[in-house]
Amino acid sequence: MERETIVRPMEHQLEAIEKLRNGSILCGGVGTGKSFTSLLYFALMECGCVQWAKDDGAIGLGPMLSPRDLYIITTARKRDTHEWLDECSRFDFSQISVTVDSWNNIHKYSNVSGAFFIFDEQRIVGSGTWVREFYRIAKGNRWILLTATPGDTWMDYIPVFIANGFYKNRTQFLRRHAVYNRYSKYPKVDKWLEPGVLESLRRKITVIMKYEKKTVPHWADIWVPYDEKLYKTIFEKRWDPWKEEPIRDISGACYLMRRATNENVNRIISVFDILRDRHRAILFYNYDYELALIREYMKDRGYGFAEWNGHIHEPLPEGESWIYVVQYAAGCEGWNCVTTDTIIFFSQSYSYKQMTQAAGRIDRLNTPYTDLYYYVLKSKAPIDAAIGRALKGKRNFNEKLFMERGQGGWKHVDGDSGAVEPKRTGGTRRRIG
Repeated sequence: MERETIVRPMEHQLEAIEKLRNGSILCGGVGTGKSFTSLLYFALMECGCVQWAKDDGAIGLGPMLSPRDLYIITTARKRDTHEWLDECSRFDFSQISVTVDSWNNIHKYSNVSGAFFIFDEQRIVGSGTWVREFYRIAKGNRWILLTATPGDTWMDYIPVFIANGFYKNRTQFLRRHAVYNRYSKYPKVDKWLEPGVLESLRRKITVIMKYEKKTVPHWADIWVPYDEKLYKTIFEKRWDPWKEEPIRDISGACYLMRRATNENVNRIISVFDILRDRHRAILFYNYDYELALIREYMKDRGYGFAEWNGHIHEPLPEGESWIYVVQYAAGCEGWNCVTTDTIIFFSQSYSYKQMTQAAGRIDRLNTPYTDLYYYVLKSKAPIDAAIGRALKGKRNFNEKLFMERGQGGWKHVDGDSGAVEPKRTGGTRRRIG
């Protein structure tokens, strides 16, 4: 026997449900309740749940008049942390089958038909395997897509436009709208034709969750020194001072320059300064050497201490003073914290989306805090400054462009060594390593 379900959607969520349709993109900032909204839309509009208003403004949900199975394609992290299953438990889905899986397994569901799919966290960009499987699923099922970061260019919208039937394929879209740079070494769009048509199509499928948050974010850059001599050695001599060998590629060079910047006790001192005022904080970091430094100086200093990374997942600390040390890759999304108002970024991420998701861990609808505090530890090192500029422009940091254009014109050297050398305007070239 089906049980009565009582839900209490917010006004912005109800407005979004009224606008959603098959093939829509639901856009909402981190913490606005996209998951709950999509499930309520599914229950009401796709499965025809009987509903009635309650005296306190809540909505009562009865049985489904036209049930259909639900498939949720999300990140592996959200699948493994059961975030979606927790959201589903707020509804009575006993009449249907609910499947939650990651984008990596999307191919398993390409033959499903007659179901409803929620595609969580935009991953359908380009023309790869995930996009092809998405087309197959969209053809035989109903679906919506959720994202906190809408596409930056029209390229990002091509798969959704095609799945909605606006264009036959990618080639048709590009022939009609894209003008390429004839002199670029790689395909580069100079301008887009018929922007009014594109805007109209985007408005047709995009539903923005407009919500005036009660929270007020306060961002502060905390400037810390770095080892300029070590940084200069890595860049000018193309030398790895830790392994005492030549640097073999651009990625390795950037990693080492970041290490010379981030592996610095001054960052720990700044963390202590912040904790004296804020007392409880989540700290995001990138690399294992950062974690080793944090452990060395932060443990056994009178603060509750817990970690979440690829090797360990400890629960949030409790008490008046604590720090929760989280690796971006492990915990930038898929969990919430309403017991602190502070996040410290020990180092910046290359990804704008990752930084946004990480900041959203404390910016939730049910947080008791109004003011939220974000501290970004930065140095004046060129690579740190370049990452900051990219994130400020809502872009991802590109190592190759930074090294080739911003740092003296590094380039790969042909041959087995894979080492790198700077571009030279004259003289003789010399292989490094």
